[in-house]
Amino acid sequence: MTTYQAEKGSEPAAALEAAAAERLMGILNDGSAAVLISIGHQAGLFNVLAGLPPATSLQIADAAGLNERYVREWLGGLVTAGIIGYEPASEAYVLQPAYVPSMTGTGVDNLARTLTFVTLMGEVAGKVAARFRTGGGLHYGEYPGFVQIQAADSAAVHDYSLVDVILPLSGRVADLRSGIRVADVGCGAGHAVNLMAQAFPASTFVGYDFLAEALEAGRDEALRLGLSNVRFELCDAAALDLREELDLVTVFDAVHDQAHPAAVLRNIRRALKHGGTFLMVDIKASSALEDNVDLPWAAFLYAISTTHCMSVSLAQDGDGLGTVWGVQRAEAMLRDAGFRDVEVLDLAEDPFNAYFVASV
Repeated sequence: MTTYQAEKGSEPAAALEAAAAERLMGILNDGSAAVLISIGHQAGLFNVLAGLPPATSLQIADAAGLNERYVREWLGGLVTAGIIGYEPASEAYVLQPAYVPSMTGTGVDNLARTLTFVTLMGEVAGKVAARFRTGGGLHYGEYPGFVQIQAADSAAVHDYSLVDVILPLSGRVADLRSGIRVADVGCGAGHAVNLMAQAFPASTFVGYDFLAEALEAGRDEALRLGLSNVRFELCDAAALDLREELDLVTVFDAVHDQAHPAAVLRNIRRALKHGGTFLMVDIKASSALEDNVDLPWAAFLYAISTTHCMSVSLAQDGDGLGTVWGVQRAEAMLRDAGFRDVEVLDLAEDPFNAYFVASV
């Protein structure tokens, strides 16, 4: 019998139960606020509010081009959440100044954009719950708007730091300027590979992904940018069949949700020339659950893994590695794939990711 069971009905147990209920009520409210924040971001309301003095719901709705009744109810939710201020006498609302940097703009600080993942998880929660009974997972096509959400979230980081901060970690910037062959595996909508191609016109780039919709977005952007040194190919990374053809391979937060990550890493290793470099960016967490308890965003990582990253792998009869495979396991798998001199690096401006640099 545990201590808690022995005390059930006692004053200490009652206090614990009350605290647990209070915590669950807090989660209920915060989860609801997360949904409202996601809606507000998608509707463009935070950028509108940041540019207005205290304003009525009608003025805010008119400025945003939205329906006033919906806007007013949405405002009420975020007033009670403490994010938007309200003056009853004038019926005026204002975005609390402290929240402006975290809820507006296209930069890396905009967490309102990241909260759109919460509503995405909500859309598939019922289907995922069914897989708890049947096994398997959901295919990429069952996630409405995922490509766009992921692309927007990644673009903020890449626009801010890819060329000037992240790529230099590879030690290949001088080679990129003179001209080498580069591939971005699991490129998604292709923004990262297009940024690299734009910055290093002497090098040639290819983006690989198995989602045709994502690749079309990459091709469209490359066309708009007038890039002639980048192409996009439909390819499952687990079937990538190149032998010593590439000088540099990058993968940005895409290994952990592959069907067979170990095979992908082996394929990348074979695709690199002798002396080639692999730059892999993936989630910064521990492979040991107990070490993640104090990670501020750990619950989000396990949630997005359960509802997406692990699930899409299992849908392909994959290994279901999951988002939180951890730095230790990632490093071990790189070495098992045949990479040498594996370094794990951190960037102060990106606490969410670890940066792995491995050579052949």
